[in-house]
Amino acid sequence: MADCYSNGLMPLAEGIRILLDKVMAVSGNELVPLAKATGRIVAQAIDCPINVPPANNSAMDGYGVRSNDCNAAVTLTCVGEALAGQPYVGAIEAGQCIRIMTGAIIPDGIDAVVMQENVTRDQQQVTLNAGVKSGQNIRLAGEDLTSGQLLFEPGHRIKPADIGLLASLGIATVTVKRKPKVALLSNGDELVEPGQPLASGQIYESNRYALAAMLKRLPLDVDEFGIIPDQPQSIRQAFSTASEYDAVISSGGVSVGDADYIKQILEEMGQIDFWKLAIKPGKPFAYGRLGNAHYFGLPGNPVSAMVTCHQLAVPALRQLTGEHSEPPLTITATTTEAIRKRPGRLDFQRGVAQRSEDGRLLVTTTGRQGSGIMSSLSNANCFLVLEQERGNIEAGEQVEVLLFDQLLS
Repeated sequence: MADCYSNGLMPLAEGIRILLDKVMAVSGNELVPLAKATGRIVAQAIDCPINVPPANNSAMDGYGVRSNDCNAAVTLTCVGEALAGQPYVGAIEAGQCIRIMTGAIIPDGIDAVVMQENVTRDQQQVTLNAGVKSGQNIRLAGEDLTSGQLLFEPGHRIKPADIGLLASLGIATVTVKRKPKVALLSNGDELVEPGQPLASGQIYESNRYALAAMLKRLPLDVDEFGIIPDQPQSIRQAFSTASEYDAVISSGGVSVGDADYIKQILEEMGQIDFWKLAIKPGKPFAYGRLGNAHYFGLPGNPVSAMVTCHQLAVPALRQLTGEHSEPPLTITATTTEAIRKRPGRLDFQRGVAQRSEDGRLLVTTTGRQGSGIMSSLSNANCFLVLEQERGNIEAGEQVEVLLFDQLLS
């Protein structure tokens, strides 16, 4: 498939299109308590069970009046009060008013609320200092939400504000999509778990830790398989177990080295739909199938692994969870420095975006941009998304910037 492209590399947009065409939402729902629903994906439409507000109520502290009594300056007799949760019982007659507080139900006969700052009170006598219009300072029943109104469609990701809204409506449980099961593994004889001593030629494993931290912010059940040695039998055994999952994510072993067995064994046990993308960092990204699972093969370099996971695996995994999400939005910023770039690949350079004193959005790279320099990502708050055919960039030029989302920040 890659041979269709002039440089043998598939454009990122085409890779994402293939992923989203092939990945379908998992089946299966579960009922969860509202307190555990944050970040989960709505499985069944949620309708509003009541009117909000449930009854006409006061929008502020003041006095409830009959607007027909208030065509001119008038003094009324205060006959009681209404508090939130403690309604006034009875009807208001001509020449009367009540003291009313914010949120209190409007009693029969009242059709307006006068701010307390606009009255003068002497004992039970209340003199109005301003005109009155029918309906003023009254929140009507159902003004915010009406009973039966659609709140959230299937595919909506529940946010903290949604939790508050649902709680305010008395909804205690929500039917959500089950969490897809994801197997996460790293491949490489040179890898050692943090906390262990390093021998010559070894490095600490970091990819799985970073990827797990990112993926666990999505509604996924992530199982970490640990470090898989560069041994075909070990890889086959791990793949056999992982093939029962909904998705498999590995880092390392998808390049072209003599000891990179992942791609070879994936072709034996599953299939590869595409391999190698026109992006930097992250060219050796592979997608395919491994038994029941969608397989995402990430490069071994840590920045490459994070970038390809974020740009390719995450959109597909969101779709796997059943979420209806929109592509991320980029914004335009002015570079503060010259940036080196060769045409041929879409480049995700790491940078810091900030406002200048005159309000312009400026962006500066985090320095050296090698795919093994994790500090370039740790110190960043955005990607500079540099077009595939673009070359070197001078200071002061405009570039597209993708601010980090909650998965990277």
